[in-house]
Amino acid sequence: MGENRCQAWAWHVTTDVMSLLLGLDVGSSSVTAGILRETQVLAEAPRVFFASRCDGPKVEVDPDELLEAIRQSIARLGSRVRQVDAIALAGMCPAWVAMDRNGKALTPIVTHQDRRSVAEAHELEKRIGQKRHLSLCGTRPFPGGISSTTWAWYKRNQPARLKKAELVGHLNTFLHRQMTGARVTDPSNASFTGLYQTLKLDGWSDELCANLGISMSLLPEVMESDRIGGTITPKAARSFGLRVGTPMMAGLVDGSAGMLLAGAKVGQLFNVVGSTDVLALCTDQPRPHSQLLTRALGVQGKWVQVSTLAAVASALYWARAQFFPDMPIKNFPAELRHLSRLGPKAAGSVRFDPNLAGDRMSIDQRQGAFTGLTLATTREQMLSAVIESLTGASAARLPLLKARGTKILRTVAISGGADRLDQLLHRDWPGRWQWRSVTEATLRGLGTLTPRE
Repeated sequence: MGENRCQAWAWHVTTDVMSLLLGLDVGSSSVTAGILRETQVLAEAPRVFFASRCDGPKVEVDPDELLEAIRQSIARLGSRVRQVDAIALAGMCPAWVAMDRNGKALTPIVTHQDRRSVAEAHELEKRIGQKRHLSLCGTRPFPGGISSTTWAWYKRNQPARLKKAELVGHLNTFLHRQMTGARVTDPSNASFTGLYQTLKLDGWSDELCANLGISMSLLPEVMESDRIGGTITPKAARSFGLRVGTPMMAGLVDGSAGMLLAGAKVGQLFNVVGSTDVLALCTDQPRPHSQLLTRALGVQGKWVQVSTLAAVASALYWARAQFFPDMPIKNFPAELRHLSRLGPKAAGSVRFDPNLAGDRMSIDQRQGAFTGLTLATTREQMLSAVIESLTGASAARLPLLKARGTKILRTVAISGGADRLDQLLHRDWPGRWQWRSVTEATLRGLGTLTPRE
């Protein structure tokens, strides 16, 4: 890494011309590449999709397929990518992978949707204690919420794969190893490993690593997200169509990029409304709770405290497919709004548990369920029950976040919200709020970063 870091130190941003960034947004199913000048997107490539392989509770991505998707996305921007001043990346998290000494993946990339490591999670927490775990890394060892449970699963079930491991990390570490040769990560990704002293932003935890039985030599260097982690190697330049020596920042998780675009003020709420609903609060005084994910923002010495509903739009459109297959999909949003206006009475006696995609705030995974059904139950009542469960769950998070002690700003930044689902979900929020839409939050959020040595 030394040679690459020396190259990075020789680089600087000119003060008279705003720099161009190549932004890479790697989600759970697709890659978006764009060229940015600050938060303005000058050019954006069409999304390139890759597959997530689901086998029961296992959800994995093939590392080579993901790298190919990144190559294709960059290539669609044309020759202009070789004129950028730096590269910024944001990705899904956790996205755990073990690598050999050459940076080649030894395992699939295990995504945040993976739930196989429940037994390992219980064992990790039993050995160290729930309160102690919370006090060190800010969250409980939720499968899909942190990746230490995945590492424990591989140690137990596929130890041979890990014998050749020379580096273990998340997506940003893997991409740096492939593109710059560096061994780096940032505080936001480190928080999601379950091995980092998140509440102190003070490096890897000897105690947490010992609890898992791993050597800290396998972990990457932690640096803030806007720090230059390395520069593009000649091999990577040929493979990805980039310029040799282009600086690449350490990177951060996708939610942090969105929070930066929202302003990242203390007390800012950022709500991503989509298949999954994520509500994050920016704070400078993290107070962990067993039902929240507390993680580093990645820059500015701040944190975000997060509550996630794993199935929101996905639950509603599942209900459409099951109960209203005859309804044109364009008419479905109007039906949602109509039932929402009627309120709980439209559901009658029917109740719904919305955990169709499990629960990122629980070790033992919950499942969705209807109750209160009778022979007289209608499909409208069942859909209404789904709506009521989601609106109630959305509002129920606010008292928990308010109790963390950070004064919450009344203007909420919204990302997503297709079919105006944000209006539906915020129906039962207590008090008066203002809503501010932010578009292309992850990609544009990368433009808020200024590369530094």
